[in-house]
Amino acid sequence: MISIKGIASPLLFKSNYNNFNFTKIVNIINNYNGSRFYSSDNCEKKSIKIYKSTTNNALFNIATEDWLFKEFELNKQTLYLWRNSPTVVIGRYQNPYKECHLQRMEEDGVVLARRYSGGGAVYHDLGNTNFTFLSPTSDYSKERNTNIIINSLSAIGISPPIEASGRNDIIVQGKKVSGSAYKQSGNRSFHHGTIMIDVNLDSLQKYLNPNKDKLKSKGITSVISRVLNMKTILPTMNHEMICDSVINEFCKAYGNENVQVEELTVSDLERIPSLKETYETLQKWDWRYGNSPEFEHQFEKRFDWGSIDININCTKSIIDKVKIYSDSLNPTMIEVLSNNLLGMKYNQEGITTAIERTKTVLDNTQDSNSQLDQLKEYLINSI
Repeated sequence: MISIKGIASPLLFKSNYNNFNFTKIVNIINNYNGSRFYSSDNCEKKSIKIYKSTTNNALFNIATEDWLFKEFELNKQTLYLWRNSPTVVIGRYQNPYKECHLQRMEEDGVVLARRYSGGGAVYHDLGNTNFTFLSPTSDYSKERNTNIIINSLSAIGISPPIEASGRNDIIVQGKKVSGSAYKQSGNRSFHHGTIMIDVNLDSLQKYLNPNKDKLKSKGITSVISRVLNMKTILPTMNHEMICDSVINEFCKAYGNENVQVEELTVSDLERIPSLKETYETLQKWDWRYGNSPEFEHQFEKRFDWGSIDININCTKSIIDKVKIYSDSLNPTMIEVLSNNLLGMKYNQEGITTAIERTKTVLDNTQDSNSQLDQLKEYLINSI
């Protein structure tokens, strides 16, 4: 008779010892208990591959993730670890004018990146570690991947409870420390997410809280969650520490030891043409801004020379409709500006170009130039 502990009442089996697959039984009982933790002693050894980026270039790192997804070996479980300099990453179908404060980002040198996968806008900086698990769909497990991260946090000294919450998050002390998203395409699947170590939360609020005054869009709106920097509870925690821990737990999960980590950097673009092509796409204005859904933006402002109500419609971040209402005593300026805004990119450069062309048409008169300069400053600070 065999007694296996771990549930409310011992489970008893009458059988010949030699006929039992103990690993299978223990796994069944662990699943029954809802246990999220694996034991390396019970893991079937599987082939794995580990990559780690040595650059903080967000566009390179996102391009690398996409390249790996398309080309990783289907007979291996793959892990990719990376982090970015200050960057706002938006989902494939999001509107950056709605999700981000683009003027502040430009002033502070914060990068805007649009990823290939969906989901909401997130802020990354060097206090944030990113992980990506890539698996053949036939052997993909969101729960297993989540357990690797939970065990990694536990191994470096984060005190329990460390729990999976909902579909996407890991919480510590009731607050979110990690969020995830997922993608499947045929026989390829990935699970990527973030681990908050020492993210600048002021910057998170600064860049993800734009002026949404009367901005309407068909895009997806992000939700800012209650979050926790783990360095507040483990001051010694850093990027290298959590990377080492995730690598160790990843190896344990698949019964491997001493797996070599392949480091990637921007110089690899020259030896991997498909990676370079993706990287160049992510850099383009048409990808980062032009992929935005159709949206409208209304501006209202009272100046010394009159009130103005501007209604702009954009498709793929190009201004295609403009209607301006004003009690200004210079109606010609309003009409010319409306025409010059059409076809412009919806950014600082486009607004500036339209204003300067309007000045030229109006022969650069002093009153018109002064009014247009005030209007330019207001519009640039509002988009």
